[in-house]
Amino acid sequence: MDIEVILKALGDPTRFRIFQNLLKRKHCVRSLSKAMNITESAVSQHMKVLREADLVYGEKFGYHTHYLPKQETLDFLSQTIITMAEQSERLDRTGGICNCEFREIEAER
Repeated sequence: MDIEVILKALGDPTRFRIFQNLLKRKHCVRSLSKAMNITESAVSQHMKVLREADLVYGEKFGYHTHYLPKQETLDFLSQTIITMAEQSERLDRTGGICNCEFREIEAER
């Protein structure tokens, strides 16, 4: 799974709203189109991006495909965010101290 692809897919406001709708219940393209007041073709294009990011999957019911969030991807996203928060907590936030590699170069001059 690629966190950058996932975040980019969710970074679009319409896709984010579509995904939020899918977290409440499964939807087909027509249902999402009506719920969000956008065209079915627009929903289909957004769903393509969400599928490519591995955020959703579809289940066929007759002529329609109902989409659901992919739990494994949400677990991965959640764990990635938790890891980022833990790294941030360990970060040295002492004011006035420079820890970057350029500090050592300047000291050698």
